[in-house]
Amino acid sequence: MSPLPEQPISPLDGRYRAAVTGLGEHLSEAGLNRARVLVEVEWLIYLTDRELFGSKRMTLEQARQLRALVTDFGQTEIDELARLEATTRHDVKAVEYLVRGKLAELGLTDVAELTHFACTSEDINNLSYALTIGSAVREIWLPKFDAVIEKLRERALTHRDDPMLAHTHGQPATPTTVGKEFAVFVHRLERIRSQIDATEYLGKFSGATGTFAAHVAADASQDWPAISREFVTSLGLDWNPLTTQIESHDWQAELYGRISHANRVLHNLCTDIWTYISMGYFTQIPQAGATGSSTMPHKINPIRFENAEANLELSSALLDSLAATLVTSRLQRDLTDSTTQRNIGVALGHSMLALDNITRGLGEIDVNLVKLASDLDSNWEILGEAIQTVIRAEITAGRSSISDPYAMLKELTRGKRIDQADLVAFIDALDIGEDAKARLRVLTPAGYAGLASDLVAFIAK
Repeated sequence: MSPLPEQPISPLDGRYRAAVTGLGEHLSEAGLNRARVLVEVEWLIYLTDRELFGSKRMTLEQARQLRALVTDFGQTEIDELARLEATTRHDVKAVEYLVRGKLAELGLTDVAELTHFACTSEDINNLSYALTIGSAVREIWLPKFDAVIEKLRERALTHRDDPMLAHTHGQPATPTTVGKEFAVFVHRLERIRSQIDATEYLGKFSGATGTFAAHVAADASQDWPAISREFVTSLGLDWNPLTTQIESHDWQAELYGRISHANRVLHNLCTDIWTYISMGYFTQIPQAGATGSSTMPHKINPIRFENAEANLELSSALLDSLAATLVTSRLQRDLTDSTTQRNIGVALGHSMLALDNITRGLGEIDVNLVKLASDLDSNWEILGEAIQTVIRAEITAGRSSISDPYAMLKELTRGKRIDQADLVAFIDALDIGEDAKARLRVLTPAGYAGLASDLVAFIAK
């Protein structure tokens, strides 16, 4: 058997690549290296702008041409970094040499020694990861997440008045509306979204063990913590003043926990929709040319939601592992975070694939109003809650002498099926006021959804 041409190992780079398009722009090795170049270049410009150590401020054109190493970063730079790393055996050192090469090309060798000045590799790496993770979440993941929320909001508003038999513990329960149930997920997800949006992307820039020792040795007259804060915040990041050699990664653990939480709420959504489909409450819209089963032509499998479930589980497993691993570093530094962080894109990629499937799946289902009405009309016993609650109010108001309304309704309805006639006859015989009887006589399962429809207004924009 002849060997296959080289193939991607991860399905995110193969079968599902289209669903995660854009993520590699930020969370690939090339995306990380571009961010590293940006940090090195901006630190060099920062130092020369302040003419530290007798350096001369670059001209605007020189700064522009140096920054072009970032803005024009492409295959040429990717290949050159691979060549340099083959010699240095150190990825960040390769970036430093790439920048030095650009300085020589621009005739700026007089400031070459300010490249990577007083930096440990982690000073460059932690800022680069904060930049790439922040841009990936804001520009790629959140728009996909928002698309799901908007699809759910649309469903909630469309079906806000469609009554549906609820099921608690898998048993028929007080009705709700389809729209209200979708609105619950909108509310849950929007709350988590606000937490994700509030993430602090922290950065440290304080040298080998977080003490500014090399900085002070070079020039004790400078306020290095203030310089560090100004530089980190100039990149759009939040400054962390107290670290070891590494930024402690707590912000990453918080972010991954929140995204994992979002994944699990979405997983709940998928299992609910899958169940509603199996109950006949939702029907699936046949897609032209699609095959549901290899042997059973009648089937339309809920593959969008099943695929999403699996990918949400994979994503959360990776995110949970990242969060647990990254917060621990032996003493002042170990390298467990180095290989771990290279999987951030994989973790977000599986979540994005799930988001894509959920968005598509929500567009491929209809609400079966006939089935909803049939189930409601087959479960008149659910009105036992309403009747015993009204009796309690009547007793309190002095219009009834019934001693135990709950027991009375349990005897009538528990484990039994009753119809409208049975219920009306029971109501007519009750020792309650005529107004209360009149209200109860006209009550139906479909009309017993309380304020479900009104509650949807809480998620309307």
